[in-house]
This record gives sequence, C-alpha cells and structure tokens, in this order.
Amino acid sequence: MAAFVPPGAHRPGGNNSNQSPSAQQHPPPPNFGNSPAALADNLQNMNLNRPHSAPRPSPFSQPPPPYSFSGPSPGYRPGSQLMARPGPSPPNAITRPMGPPSGALPGVAPGRPMAPPGTRPPPPGSLPSSMGSHMGLSPRAPAFTGGQATAPPPPGVSPRPLTTGILTPPPPGPTQAGPVSNGPPVGSGPRFGSPGGMSSSVPPPTGPSSPSAPAQVPSMGPFMTGPPPTSMPAAPPFSGQPPFSAQPPFSGQPPFSVPPPPAMGPPQGSPFAAQPWQMRPDQMVRPPSGPGSAQPPQMYGMPAHLPNQSMTSISPGMAPTGASVGGPSKIDPNQIPRPIPSSAVILHETRQSDQANPPPPATSDYIVSDTGNCSPRYMRCTINQIPCTADLLATSGMQLALLVQPLALPHPSEEPIQVVDFGETGPVRCSRCKGYLNPFMRFIDQGKKFICNLCGFTDETPRDYHCNLGPDGRRRDANERPELCRGSVEFVATKEYMIREPMPAVYFFLIDVSMNAMQIGATAAACSAISQVIADLPEGPRTMVGIATFDSTIHFYHLKRALQQPLMLVVPDIQDVYTPLQSDVIVPLSECRQHLELLLESIPTMFQNNRTAESAFGAAIKAAFLAMKSTGGKLLVFQSVLLSVGIGALSAREAEGRTNISAGEKEAHKLLQPADKTLKTMAIEFAEYQVCVDVFLTTQSYIDIASISVVPRTTGGQVYYYHPFSVLSDTAKLYNDLRWNITRPQGFEAVMRVRCSQGIQVQEYLGNFCKRIPTDIDLAGIDCDKTIMVTLKHDDKLPDGSEFAFQCALLYTTLYGQRRIRVTNLSLSVTSMLSSLFRVADLDAQFTCLLKQAAMDIPSSPLVQVREQPVNTCINILLSYRKFCATVSSSGQLILPEALKLLPLYTLALIKSTGLRPDGKIDDRSFWINYVSSISTPLAIPLVYPRMIPIHDLKTREEEGSIVPSSIPLSSEHISDGGIYLLENGDDALIYVGGSVDSGILQQLFGASTVEEIPSQFVLQQYDNPVSKKLNEVVNEIRRQRCSYLRLRLCKKGDPSGMLFFSQLVEDKNHGSMSYVEFLVHIHRQIQTRMT
Repeated sequence: MAAFVPPGAHRPGGNNSNQSPSAQQHPPPPNFGNSPAALADNLQNMNLNRPHSAPRPSPFSQPPPPYSFSGPSPGYRPGSQLMARPGPSPPNAITRPMGPPSGALPGVAPGRPMAPPGTRPPPPGSLPSSMGSHMGLSPRAPAFTGGQATAPPPPGVSPRPLTTGILTPPPPGPTQAGPVSNGPPVGSGPRFGSPGGMSSSVPPPTGPSSPSAPAQVPSMGPFMTGPPPTSMPAAPPFSGQPPFSAQPPFSGQPPFSVPPPPAMGPPQGSPFAAQPWQMRPDQMVRPPSGPGSAQPPQMYGMPAHLPNQSMTSISPGMAPTGASVGGPSKIDPNQIPRPIPSSAVILHETRQSDQANPPPPATSDYIVSDTGNCSPRYMRCTINQIPCTADLLATSGMQLALLVQPLALPHPSEEPIQVVDFGETGPVRCSRCKGYLNPFMRFIDQGKKFICNLCGFTDETPRDYHCNLGPDGRRRDANERPELCRGSVEFVATKEYMIREPMPAVYFFLIDVSMNAMQIGATAAACSAISQVIADLPEGPRTMVGIATFDSTIHFYHLKRALQQPLMLVVPDIQDVYTPLQSDVIVPLSECRQHLELLLESIPTMFQNNRTAESAFGAAIKAAFLAMKSTGGKLLVFQSVLLSVGIGALSAREAEGRTNISAGEKEAHKLLQPADKTLKTMAIEFAEYQVCVDVFLTTQSYIDIASISVVPRTTGGQVYYYHPFSVLSDTAKLYNDLRWNITRPQGFEAVMRVRCSQGIQVQEYLGNFCKRIPTDIDLAGIDCDKTIMVTLKHDDKLPDGSEFAFQCALLYTTLYGQRRIRVTNLSLSVTSMLSSLFRVADLDAQFTCLLKQAAMDIPSSPLVQVREQPVNTCINILLSYRKFCATVSSSGQLILPEALKLLPLYTLALIKSTGLRPDGKIDDRSFWINYVSSISTPLAIPLVYPRMIPIHDLKTREEEGSIVPSSIPLSSEHISDGGIYLLENGDDALIYVGGSVDSGILQQLFGASTVEEIPSQFVLQQYDNPVSKKLNEVVNEIRRQRCSYLRLRLCKKGDPSGMLFFSQLVEDKNHGSMSYVEFLVHIHRQIQTRMT
C-alpha cells in the first residue's frame, strides 16, 4: 500500500477520481440523529445542557454577508467571511457531490483575491459626528491621514453617527483644527495604575541613573547564523545568534502590533473604513524553512554566540545594585536583551517539510498560509513540540497549554476560513470520540476507512464521501476539500445541532439615571453613544431592541409605533422584580426607531433633577433578563454608582476601595472576591438562557468591580472601566467602545471543547464563560477579542517522533442566524529531548499563560505569594536550561535560551504591573484581573511592557517606512528633558512632556509656548503643520493596531502626572522592586545557589 504523506508535504499524482457516481442513497454518518432529543448523545462534546424549563435559544436570524470568489469548488461553500456587516445573502451553498470533485482549491485558483472581503468592523477609533462635523466618507480613500476631528458632543446631544479619527478617510478639502483625542484628569490611571509611593515633591530623573550608564539607544548588532558546533569557548555577553536557523532573521518589525483590518472599501456611509495594506518588496521577509524558523526578534547589541543561548557576564561579587564588588565586571545596560522594533511583514507557512512550523512572535506582523495546521492567531501552544512524558515537562519548568482565540481576526491578505456544507448528513466525524474530519486523519483500504488522529479508532468512510487514494497515500481530492487540507474550517451545522428556530437579534440597553450619574454627565454620555450606534445594528425585521433606566426603581419604556410617544412603566419592587408588558418592552427596531431616538434624547432632561442617590443595579439586570429570557441576546449596562439597594446590594468595602496599603495582610486579597454569591447565581442563570452581559462602569468613586464583574465574566461579556469619568475625556472612548462591542465579529449561544490525542488531556479552561460539565464550556457570547486558555496534563507516555494533535470545536450562532461549527486543528511532533523543548518554546504564549495564571491567583492568595510565583517560574525555567542544556561556561555568565531571552524582562514587568503592585487600588486591580482573563496573546506583553516612542522628532523619523516610529527601552536613561514621549499599553496612553522642550515644538503640537500653558484637561488637536499631522497619524495608527480607542493623558515633569509616567518605566528601580539589571543579577544568583 502507498505510504501516507502528511499535510504540507509535496504530493505527486493527479486529482483523478475513481468514485462511482451511481451511489445515491447511503446510511447517514455516525453522528446523525433523527430527533432533537438525541442531540446530547450524538454530539457528546457538544452537550448543550440547557435548562428544562425553557427551550434552548436559537441563533440570531439575519441574512449572511456577501462573498465573492472565483472558481467555486464543488462540495463546499467557499470562503464566506463569517463575521461581517449585514447584507444580501451569499450564493446558495453547493451541495456535496456523490463523487470526489475536480478542479483547484479556491485558495490556489488563478485570480483568487488574496484578501477577505472588506467587511471587518473597524477598531474603535471614530468619534461622534459632532466631534468631526467636517469629516467626509470616501470608500476608496486610505485610512485617516490627519483629517479633522472636533470636540465630543455635549451631554444630552445625540448627533448622527459618523466615523472619524482613524476609521475615516480624509475629507476632500481643507479642515479646521479640532480635538481628536484626550485624557482624563491629571493623576488618574485606571489602566496604568498610580505611581505608588513616589512623592510628588521629588522630580523624576531625566537622564542616566549613573555616570557609567550611557543614555543613547544601543546599536543593533547583526545576527550570526550557522549550525551549532559540538564545542565552543565561552562567548561574549548575550549572543544575538538565532536559535536554529541558517537564514536571515525577522527584521524591521514593530514590537507590538495586531493585524490591521482588511483593505477592501466599504459602501458609502458604512462604519467599516477602508484600510490600506501596502508592502514594499524590501518589507517582505519569508521565514527560514524547517521546524525552527521562528526565532524571537533580534536584541540590542547582540554579538555572535551559540545558536540556542545568550550570555552575559556577571561578576560573582556583584552588589545588589549591579555595581562590581569583587572585580571590574559590570553589566552594560546596552548589552541586555530587549525587544527590537521591526517593520517587515513575515510570511508564515504553518507546516513545512512534513512538520509543524513554529509561529512568528504574536506581536509581529505576519501573513499566514494555512498548509495543514491552523493559523497561530486561532490557536497557539506554549511549546511547539510536545514532551513525551510528564517528567520531561516538569524538568523543563515550562507550562504546557493552549491559547485559543477561535474567532480571531485574520490578516487582510490571508485566505478566509472556508465554509463547508455537507447537507442534511452533517460533517464527517469519528464515531468513537466525535472528533471532526481533519487533514491528519489517515485514509486506508483504498479510502474505505479512516484512522482518527485523536483516538486512533478505525472508522468506515461514509459511502457518499468515498474517494480512492493516490500513489502518495492521500485521497485524490484532498487538496480540493478544505476539511482535508486546511487547519481551520467551518462546517454548516444541521438541525441536529439546534433545538428550535433561530431567535431574533436582541439588544437591551440599561442606563443608570441616579443623581451621581446625572451630575457627572455619565447618563447623557451613555444616551448619546447609544443613539449613534443604533445605525450600526443589523438591519432587518428580526433585529429587536429594548431600553430601561434605573436608580432605586426600574423604568421600562413602551416603544411601539402605535403610541404617539414612549410610555414609561415603573417597577418599584426591587426585591421581587418583574417585567411589565413583556411583549411591548422588546420590539423590532424597524417599528420603534423614531421613538427610541426621541427617548434617548429626552432621558437626560427627564432625570436632570433626580435626587435619588441609590442604585438598584442587581434588580435592574434581573428585570432586563426576564424581558430577554425567551430570546436571549446582548444586555448592555451603563452603571455609575455602587449597587446599594435591592437584589445583591453591596456596601463600600475597605474605605471605598482606598489604596491597599495593607496588601501584606493575610485577608487583603478577599477584597478582590465577590461580596456574596447573589450576582454569581444570577449570572449562571443568564448564561443558561444565552444572555450576554457587558458592563460600562462610568464612575468617579469605588464601585466594587470584584462583585459586579462576575456577571459579564460568567456570560462571556466584558467590563469597561472609565475612572475617574470625565465628559471631556471619556465621551469619545465610551462611544467607540460601545460601537466596537456591537459591530465586531462575534457569535452567540456557543459551546466549545478542545480534544487531544491519546496521552494528554485537558486539565482546565480559563476565560470568560460558564462551565457546567468538565469537558465543555458554554459561552452566551464570544467575539474576536476573547481568548480561552486551556491547560494540559499528561496521562500516558507518548511515542517519540510521533504526531500529536489538538482540535478545538466551537459550535456557535452567527449574527445572521446560521448555526456553525468552527474546527481548528494543530498537530505537533513529540520529542524526548529537553533541548528541543527550549528551542521551540513560544515566549508570547508562555508569558500570556504566566500572566493569566497570576491574575487568577490574585483573589485567592496573598499578594506576596502571587508576586513570587512568576519569578520562581522564570528561575526554574532558566535553571533547567543552564543545568541540562547549556554548554560549559564560566559561573559568572547568565545563560538564557534564545527563544526565552526576554522572559526575565517580561517577568519583572509583570510584578510591577497594576495587578501585582502592592500600592494599587482595589477597583483598579479588580479591573486588571478582568481585563487579563480574556486578553489575547498579541496584547498580553504590551499590557505589562508598554511601547514608548519619542514624538518630538517625528519629522526626522519619516524615512523609517512605518507610521509609528521605532520604540525605545522603558528606562529613564532614554528620556531626555527636552523630549516628548508617547507611552501606550494597548488600552491607555500617556504623553510625557519634558521640562525643557523647545517652545517651537510645543507650539506645533499643543498650541502653547510653554509646558505650563498646556491645560491638564488635555485634548490633542490637529494644527496646520506637518508635525501635528504626523502625531495625529501616529495616534490613529496605534488605535487601529490595538483595536482600541486609546485615551491620551498628559504628563508633565515635576507633578504627580509625571510620576505616573516614570512609574511605567519598568526597567528602572521603582515600586519597591529591582531594576532590570538588578533583576538579572538576582536571577543569576538564584540559579547559582540552586545549582550548588
């Protein structure tokens, strides 16, 4: 019999088919069921476990998005863009033929478009129309290039929606200057945290901390490549050697970025802005071939050394401060590992030479070619080879886990995931483990049987799916069927995956109108944002909306067209709540649009004299849930004060969440736990009925996020935190956050399971979901930004050299009412070599897991223990490498594995982050925990190690080829008193202005001649000069990269805001922690101690 050829290998032979077309009637596949009652038995892993008291909500019913393609291949529905704007239905799915199809795969057909349809929602970077009234829309124009935007609308004003900022092409003519971004009051810092114990009277350093530490940016040394020698003398400090490649490394790549949106123009007036994707030939870098092609970015000043390790010389007698005691040696700060910026786009094939190809760094720009394994955007493993035993994994000190982001946004130049429709029989599955057909299932006996790569069971091939094998052992039609040649595929689910007809798309808005919310302008800002995003809701008769307000009572509104104006319905009982006139509270948007817009405009006026200070948040979300119970949907809540009356009432804990000075106390971490189980019990019920809750906290005081956040975390939602809320600072961000929440790619009523080959099993899932059985997680909502961490453990020894497979199956409903199964496959080789594990370790995935684990431990363990854990993990990993893998070297050298050379830097940054800092406020830390719980891999490192760029010399950096200038290390040695710097972490941004900045630069950027003239309530404006336009372009590009509307806060030297900025320079000695150099010395000493 012909040998089997794995996916990704060259396959000789043709595509001829020996299938007989005569077979018309065949037995159904093993998973087929004739009644919905047998659904759980048929699916096993997709056990829906819905409550018996109500039928399971079914999908939103909206027409699917359009998709154009060339050369449709029979047997499957070509690459429909699953998450897209409402539009006309695509062509009907082509039914599966009785015999194998012929022809080329659409992905390789001549003339096939290289980018998915331009339907990806833009990142939240646009402002309300009143902030950019001079803006225009041009579907063919490039991204925002410095066009005008003006101030946010005043409270209560509901201007028409209009995209501006980074989401909008420039207007055809000249514009007037106006604000495009802003920040909260000076000294606030919910994301970045506070500067801690720093005294505002002490000015921050503006130069090198010591005379011997140079302040200039280090030079970039070239990589030296070549095969690893059998022996070699000790090398200079920190070799820049790539780990295992004889090809040029990745270069020119920005340190922290996410894939830009698609580059296809939207229709006129669409909120989905065109995004250019221009790449010069010199920007395209194809990674080296072979299994070890994905090395980390090149570091500053790295001379040549061994291919798998880096070194630095450390004197054994060095003092804790890094000064030499027993000898002349001292660490040169310019020779230690740091991320290096790069602007090249990496071309990545998921499999090469019959093996998995380790992915490029998650923070780099890369284009994926799916050649059997899924894109690393959808699933990453912490180690790109699997240890054969649990003992080998324990020896390495590393964690084995997956990071799954099933609905992640693809790069615009990548082929979209193909949609395959098997008709009424449904997708082919293993009859034992219920795994889905994938490229690694091996067909035998002339295609009549196949061997499951997950459980090893030999199954019969359905007769209508039979195809003969070619001389290479593969099916002759393998390259024409996405399920047999692609790592990611989407199956159309049959009726057996549904219990009832699709439900409508329901959006329910719940607004706090208490006295405090009215006084700070939060109610008016929420009404303005909702009024503008109504235009972005899916169009059609099945889109339904509802709205309610609350203080110490709940106010529903009757919006039916038959009424002359909206009718208020008051629910005074906040202990045993109910929903009045349920059928009239949620109505089709097409029937109530005018009444809804009128109501949103009137609410700020209706409650402007409200003197009720209490908030019945718990009763309000319970009443809204009762209205949505029969359908499910999205519940969007705007809350401004602490829940104080009614269901789940809370009291201010620990002096309203004051700075946790007593963080060392044994009971301090309990303030980060929910006050009671009332809200958790409600959240589980919400999740059972497919109600996804998102909470927008617009507050100026303690609000107990630890208690409130259990609702969105359990239902697959998200917490948004604006503290201290400012109408000037946060109105634009609130609008953009709400708009992105509604328009981003997302799914509903989802169930997910990860399967593994024999020998490893899933240990735990971490993320925002509800879990009722051990094997599955239920997600009332899931979107493109959510990531699930899956920890793994061995239960048997694996054969060395074999292939080990992971498969994630997500059963979900699209926004358009289609039930889909997204299947993501990853197959990695098994190794018994410890050195191989270090060679293919994924730093981004390893650190993201370390970050998520720390966030999970904070509420249950004392902070001191939580801070120690990542440091100990880092030491154990480096100790294992030094002890078992490193070459013989001097004891004064710290040896780092090439793939993990930045692990000490990121570990230090983690223990200085908002969540692990001992001086953080309770609510700030609670929000950080919630933000991290679902954070994606590309955003994990920027969160703790932000990107800092100089903006005072933007004119001189235009030749770099990238809109965003190259980043510089987070050290005060690189800060000049005459400079201006932008520091961003993916969610917030700070602009620091030195004390002696040239007045001309200040005038060009801020319209002020001195630093003192720049107002603390800072609003960035665009002036008619090249430097101002360039700064706006940089800010807008960063917002696009991060898919987040970053708030800008001004920091000045010598005041608390300046302290806030310098507290983010994690390489300096601050927050009671060591500097980067001191931390390396500490790590080295710990390794030496444990080795002896």
